[in-house]
Amino acid sequence: MIRKAEISRKTMETDITAKLLLDGKGNSKIDTGIGFLDHMLTLFTKHGQFDLDLTAKGDTYVDAHHTVEDIGIVLGNCIAEALGNKESIQRYGNSFVPMDECLAQVCLDISGRAFLVFDVPFTTVMTGTMETQLFEEFFRALAFNAGITLHVKLQYGKNSHHMIESVFKAFGRALKEAVKIDKSISGVMSTKGSL
Repeated sequence: MIRKAEISRKTMETDITAKLLLDGKGNSKIDTGIGFLDHMLTLFTKHGQFDLDLTAKGDTYVDAHHTVEDIGIVLGNCIAEALGNKESIQRYGNSFVPMDECLAQVCLDISGRAFLVFDVPFTTVMTGTMETQLFEEFFRALAFNAGITLHVKLQYGKNSHHMIESVFKAFGRALKEAVKIDKSISGVMSTKGSL
């Protein structure tokens, strides 16, 4: 079974199209109009070994908020659709990733119960042309649309670029672990019989 999804979402504020292949090779073609976010999504795909083709046009003349949040929505929807009935997935993922002086941890559960804990105390307001507070909005939108319980914690760090880079790498690696197929799991990994 090929686990993939293609989703388009168009509003008065944004126009986004994404193609996601869960069992990929880490290839990406990303153009969000926000350079730093392009870089982070490229890291996510490489370290998660997902293939992602994503284009976004948004009202960035206002600010990046609508574009960043809506990309999270679309990517979350892609993850949910690509997972299908979630049969035989490991369900849980955890990753620690260092980046120079930073150490980030991401733990997640593909539970169907959306939740976000985001504990990343940024040291700057901006990274590149993007407000650092928008990363929490991105992960919230993604988690709630993918049905993931997502915990993101920066253990320590000083440089905001390094902080968020370690977070995106850890997220990619944790998601890769959680979506991995384990043939020893019959049905879904839940005593309820559904996720």
